[in-house]
Amino acid sequence: MFFKLLKIEKMKLKRSPFLLAFILMPVIPAILGNINYTANIEILKSEWYSLWTQHTLFTCYFFLPILIGIYCSYIMRIEYNNNNWNKMLTMPVPKIMFFLSKMTIVSIMILLTEIWIGILFVVSGKFLGMSEPAPINDILLWCGFGTLGGMVIASIQLMLSLFIKSFAMPIGIAFGGGLSGLVFLAKGFGHIWIYSLMSYGMSSSAPQKITERGYLGFVIICIIYIIGITAISGMIFTRREFKN
Repeated sequence: MFFKLLKIEKMKLKRSPFLLAFILMPVIPAILGNINYTANIEILKSEWYSLWTQHTLFTCYFFLPILIGIYCSYIMRIEYNNNNWNKMLTMPVPKIMFFLSKMTIVSIMILLTEIWIGILFVVSGKFLGMSEPAPINDILLWCGFGTLGGMVIASIQLMLSLFIKSFAMPIGIAFGGGLSGLVFLAKGFGHIWIYSLMSYGMSSSAPQKITERGYLGFVIICIIYIIGITAISGMIFTRREFKN
């Protein structure tokens, strides 16, 4: 039944306008990162790793949190239209499955977004004439851990969208969360704050030290957050009556 719910969610997203955001929004920070890199090339001496810090400066704290907010707001907003909640919640399925199906779809979108970000990064490096080959293994790790951190953000954004019918307000919260992630990362708490886990996982501030970051603890924290927030959201689904 879970896979049937996934199929339903996938059908709802066909021809949806947020697919345009998926394509275009990661391009903007890539361009800004390239401009920033070329403007400071005299002091940025680590080529690929320096370029990654410039790309993720804009991606992790501004554009990607907003994009995740758009994904979550849109996939929840669909249910507030045309009495979809009433139709869905009468299905003989545990209510938590609805949250899990939406969480799965959004997680897939985050993974695809990270892949697109990685592609744009490699293309940018080639365009800028990097002399060394792209660090593919590191890029895969950055994007993989970034996906996991993004899933934590998605879980809290989906939960917020259970309470907030507005499409724009959760996106604004995601934007504010992205900015708070920058502050917590700078203070040394990037490995525990929900909105900084994605940038921490993507090694936005120290990409050369990817093997020194203690990623086992990072993975455990992300899993705990995802399970905990999903459990709370399941209780909300069980006890709340949704009105369209």
